[in-house]
Amino acid sequence: MAKGLIVAAPASGTGKTTVTLGLLTALRERGVRVGAVKSGPDYIDPAFHQAATGRPSVNLDTWAMGPDLLDGLAARAGLGADLLVCEALMGLFDGVARIGATGTGSTAEIAARTGWPVLLVVNAKGQSQSAAALVKGFAGYRDDVRIGGVVLNNVGSPRHTALAGGAIEALGIPVLGSLPRSPDVALPERHLGLVQAGETDDLSERLAALGRFVAAHVDVNRVAALATASTAGPGTDAPAMPPLGQRIALARDAAFTFAYPHLLEGWRRAGAEILPFSPLADEAPPANSDAVYLPGGYPELHAGRIAAAARFRAGLVAAAECKPVYGECGGYMVMGETLEDAEGHVHAMAGLLGVRTSFAKRRLHLGYRRATLLADGPLGPARGVLMGHEFHYASTVARGDDAALVTASSADGGDLGALGGRRGNAMGSFFHLIARGV
Repeated sequence: MAKGLIVAAPASGTGKTTVTLGLLTALRERGVRVGAVKSGPDYIDPAFHQAATGRPSVNLDTWAMGPDLLDGLAARAGLGADLLVCEALMGLFDGVARIGATGTGSTAEIAARTGWPVLLVVNAKGQSQSAAALVKGFAGYRDDVRIGGVVLNNVGSPRHTALAGGAIEALGIPVLGSLPRSPDVALPERHLGLVQAGETDDLSERLAALGRFVAAHVDVNRVAALATASTAGPGTDAPAMPPLGQRIALARDAAFTFAYPHLLEGWRRAGAEILPFSPLADEAPPANSDAVYLPGGYPELHAGRIAAAARFRAGLVAAAECKPVYGECGGYMVMGETLEDAEGHVHAMAGLLGVRTSFAKRRLHLGYRRATLLADGPLGPARGVLMGHEFHYASTVARGDDAALVTASSADGGDLGALGGRRGNAMGSFFHLIARGV
């Protein structure tokens, strides 16, 4: 089994992704069989990990995933690899207030469960020796989380590095790199985070540049030497969710990309066949499928093309007459009556559900969801529990008169009431499924 380490930071926006992708690229360039995983409910970073390593990346989420699923995913991610790098979510200790399936969703819980050491990325801009006080606090906050080394980011000069780095090393924690301020290595972003890997121009060149940047300013060999074998168990091979069908038609293009890798891989391991099709290319769901899955993505950026895709829309309506059609977030929006884009243009969607949505009327919806199914279906039996996450800016203009799919609560236990919709074989909601709950 591969040894592992975690790239984390005190807060978001500190440089974790820059360091992670640069480190992955530099290690692969040196002949290391390196893999990656992502802590928490992020569906964009794993695609960048895969581009950098040439291997699939999956999410590890202590709030939404039970212990056996967590351990099994981590173990499989390391198969055939020499080293596994876990990219943290937000700050190292950041999670939610209440424990979910295993924990609160913090990356620190992954570190404690696996025993993997943490490479802490510290933004040194505007401070020098004070950075050591921050590192000391992080190093002593939990006895079961070990800070193995530090990389300083946004360093202004060699003197700056010496002042901040010397104070940190006096704590007995090695400084393994110092990254100068360099906006040229940033990846492009938009409203839900980074522009997706498949849409990033010259991605291989950008990754190569990140690899050179990190290799020039970080002691990559010493970082790799931090890695340790996981102390977690082997876990389970069971999928996070049972397959929706034996042959699942999967919408897959620039408008539909937010399918969690562990879900799709779990369905394949359970014997299901995934049949990709492209709504933007006006392709209907394959006729030999027995279920249709419309994941999230960016339909709001392609609403005109989706509305004009007559073959896709007719094929989706025909599929719903005889087989389950499930959509989440962007997929749910496309299953509805209309979608209003950012410019205020209203586009007709598939009409399988009565929901009407708007991206012009933006409001952030963000957080974990614990949902209880209201009726039997391909997602599980009535009263079955689903664990998921919601992250979007679209607003619901009208829900229509469809029956609700679930009742739900937030991570802090707040009652969110009825969510989503179901009509015949069509069903969907704004939250992304991660795993079945208990």
